[in-house]
Amino acid sequence: MLELNLQPNKKAYFLSDFHLGAPNLTESHDRERLICKYLDIFAEDAQFIFLMGDVFDFWFEYRQVVPKGFTRLLGKLSELTDKGIKIYYFLGNHDMWMRNYLKQECGLEIITDKLVLEINKKKFFLSHGDGLGPGDYAYKNLKKIFRSPISQFLFRYLIPADLGMYLGKKWASHSWQKHRKSNDVYVFDSMEKEILFKYAQDLESVSHHDFYVFGHRHYKFDVEINSTSRYINLGDWIYFNSYLSFDGEKAELLESKL
Repeated sequence: MLELNLQPNKKAYFLSDFHLGAPNLTESHDRERLICKYLDIFAEDAQFIFLMGDVFDFWFEYRQVVPKGFTRLLGKLSELTDKGIKIYYFLGNHDMWMRNYLKQECGLEIITDKLVLEINKKKFFLSHGDGLGPGDYAYKNLKKIFRSPISQFLFRYLIPADLGMYLGKKWASHSWQKHRKSNDVYVFDSMEKEILFKYAQDLESVSHHDFYVFGHRHYKFDVEINSTSRYINLGDWIYFNSYLSFDGEKAELLESKL
C-alpha cells in the first residue's frame, strides 16, 4: 500500500471526468481554460493531484501518434510536475488506451487500475469506477476486450490513425451521453441502486477505508457508509465543476466558484 504524507499547509486534490473533446471543440476549450485556472489555484498549496479518469473523451496512443489538441492542459500539467507537484492519472473508460506519453512528456504517474493508499494515516480506496460493483456484465466483458493487448495491437497496426481517431471519437460521443435524459440531466434512481456505493459497502464490510473516491458516474456524492467511512463520487467538469480537497484531516467536496 502506498503511503503519502502531506507537508504542513499542503493538500491533495481529486478531480475526474473532464471529457475534453465532448460535445464539441468550442465547449471543450472553455472547459479546458476553466480547469487550467483551477489547477493554477490548486498549485498554491497542492502536494498531490489525482486525475481520476476520463480526462479526455477519447484517447488512443499509436507508437508515433497521439491525439492532437488540449495543449493548454498538457502544458499546465507539465508546469505543475516541474514544480514538484505529484500528479496521478487514473485510466477511465474513455482513456483506457493510454500508454506512456503523458508520463514521458508531462511527468504524470499513470494508474491502470484501483489504488489503495494512505495519506496522513487516512486510508483511501481510489478508482475511476467503471466495471466495479454488481451487474453490468456486458460492459465488464467489453472492457476485457478493450484492455486486451491483442485488441490494442490490432487496432494500432490495422487501423490508420486518422480512421482510428474518427471511430474512437464517434464511439465516445455516444457513450458519455447514453444515460442522459432529454433535458441533459443524468438519470439517478436512488442510492440503494448506486452500484459503486454498493461496491464500497461490500468492500468496507471486509476491509476498512476512510474514503472511497470514484469518478465515472457524473454525479456529485458525499455519503456516509458508516460513522468512519465515506463514499465520494467526484462529479464532473461538464455540469458540476467539482473536486475533492483533502488537507490531511478534512475532506471537502467542492464546486467551482469561477
